[in-house]
Amino acid sequence: TCSVAKKELDDLERWKEEHSQRPINLVPKRLGGKESEAQVRQKQQMMLMQSKYQKKHKREEHIKAKKEAEEAEILKKKALQREKAERLEVKKRQQEMRRREMFLEDQNYKTNELLNRLDLGLPKSDSCQIANHGTGSTAW
Repeated sequence: TCSVAKKELDDLERWKEEHSQRPINLVPKRLGGKESEAQVRQKQQMMLMQSKYQKKHKREEHIKAKKEAEEAEILKKKALQREKAERLEVKKRQQEMRRREMFLEDQNYKTNELLNRLDLGLPKSDSCQIANHGTGSTAW
């Protein structure tokens, strides 16, 4: 087992040496285009500013959309409350109408009951005729 382990360690060391990174030797040459470093820096700055503007614009659009959504939600809630209030008003009016109808029915019932009681106390003939017949002479 010792010899197998030693052989594996030797193989590992040999593999490391074969696959190790060697220093890169490049011949120096001029890179870039026709623009100067200042122009390139200015272009980078412009791109950076443009990127910031776009991010700011997106953020403002997001905030605007969020506000519009909140306003729409508020309007929806107001409409719902208005609808509830209108239904409650209709219900109150209906209850008031029922109360008045019941009052009028009760009033008519009481009036008829009173008239029936009065009719029971008088003879069948007209009360005006009875009053006139009861006096012997009139000033007319």
